[in-house]
Amino acid sequence: MSRISECRICGSSEIHPVLDLGHTPLADRLVKKSQLEEQDQRFPLEVGFCSNCSLLQIMETVPPSVLFCDDYPYYSSFSDYLLKHSKENVEGIIKERNLGSESLAIELASNDGYLLKNYVNHGIPVLGIDPAEGPAKEAEKIGVPTVIDFFSKAFSNRLVAEGKKADVIHANNVLAHVADLNDFVSGIAQLLKDDGVAVIEAPYVKDLVDHCEFDTIYHEHLCYFSVTALNQLFKQHDLSLNRVVRLSLHGGSLRLFVGKKKEVEESVTELLELEKSSGVDKESYYQDFSQRVNHIKETLKSLLQDLKSKGNTIAAYGAAAKGSTLINTSGIGTDLIDFVVDKNVHKQGLFMPGQHIPIYSPDVILEKMPNFMLILPWNVTNEILSQQKEYIAKGGKFIVPIPVPKII
Repeated sequence: MSRISECRICGSSEIHPVLDLGHTPLADRLVKKSQLEEQDQRFPLEVGFCSNCSLLQIMETVPPSVLFCDDYPYYSSFSDYLLKHSKENVEGIIKERNLGSESLAIELASNDGYLLKNYVNHGIPVLGIDPAEGPAKEAEKIGVPTVIDFFSKAFSNRLVAEGKKADVIHANNVLAHVADLNDFVSGIAQLLKDDGVAVIEAPYVKDLVDHCEFDTIYHEHLCYFSVTALNQLFKQHDLSLNRVVRLSLHGGSLRLFVGKKKEVEESVTELLELEKSSGVDKESYYQDFSQRVNHIKETLKSLLQDLKSKGNTIAAYGAAAKGSTLINTSGIGTDLIDFVVDKNVHKQGLFMPGQHIPIYSPDVILEKMPNFMLILPWNVTNEILSQQKEYIAKGGKFIVPIPVPKII
C-alpha cells in the first residue's frame, strides 16, 4: 500500500483531496466462512483532484497482485446486458473496419472471454490478456486463447518481438485499474498497427459526480476520467483521441476510439467544450461532492432503519463491488440486510466484505420472500427487474440507492 505524491497522468504534485470515504475493505475480496472470525483488512479510500490535468484519482495504491490475482470473483459473462453490449460493439467494429481472418483483435483484461468470443465466432484471430487465473481458464474453454499476466509496455514489447501487432485493441473498464497509466498506454501504442484502433471503455467522471455515484469508488478504481484528462494522456504517447461515444453502461461511461493517425471527430471537441463550460476541469466542480455523498448515505440508512422498525424483512440483490462500498461507507450490516443474492456461482456461499452479509443464489428470493430488496448494482436495475417478475407479482419491492434512495 502506498500513498501517491504525483498525479498518475501528468506527474503534478498539485492533487487536492475532495472526498474521504474512510477506511474500507477491498470491494471484491469476498469472505469465506472460515475467515469470518478474522478482521477484514481495510485501506484508506480518499479521492483527490489534479488541478493540472483534471484527473480524479484515489490517493492510495493497493498492489495489483493483491487486488486481481487471488480468487478474483468477477466473471463478465454473468451479466446478460454486458454480453449484449459487447456483442454489438464487436460486430460494429468488424463491419466498420472490414476485419477478417488476417486481422488480430486483442483485449487487455479480457476476463472470461465474454467479448473476444464474438470475434472468434466470425473467424477472426484473438488474444486475451488477463492476470486472473479463474476467468482466464474459462476463456480458454470457449476458444479464446488467453495469457495470464498483467499488460505493460514490457509485455507489449514481447508480443511485438513475436510478430504480433493488433488491428483492434479492446480495453474495457481496465484503464481505471492501472497504477502506471503511462506505461500501460505506451504499451498500447507499441502494440497497435499504424492503421489500427484502440477501443477503450471507462466510467465517465461527469456522470459519477453529477449523479453522485460514489459507490463506484473503490480500491480497484484508481482513476475517474474526464475526456480532458484522457486527451492529455493519449497525446503524451503520440496517440490521438478521435471519437467518443457516451454510454449508459455502469451509470455513465465513455467509449473512446484512439489511433496513431489524427482524425479527431466532432464528438471529441464537443465533450471537451462541455467539460470546460461545466467546470469539470476545475476543483470547484467537486466542492459539494462530499456533502451530497453524505446525504445519500444518511437517507438510505434511515430508510432501511424505518422499514426494519416496521417489521419488514430486507435483502439485497447483487454482490457487486459497488455494493461493498455502499454498505461499508453507510454502515449497513446484518442488522438491516438479512442476505445478498447473486447469479455468479463463484460468489455464492461467501460473505460481503466488512459487513459479512451471506451471499446466496437468487433462487432464495422466492423461498424467503423478503419484503424489500436493495439493488446494489443499481446500474443494471432494468435487467434485475425483468428477471424478478415473479417476486414483484407476489408483492416484493425493490429499493434503488443512487442517485436518490427510492422504493420502486
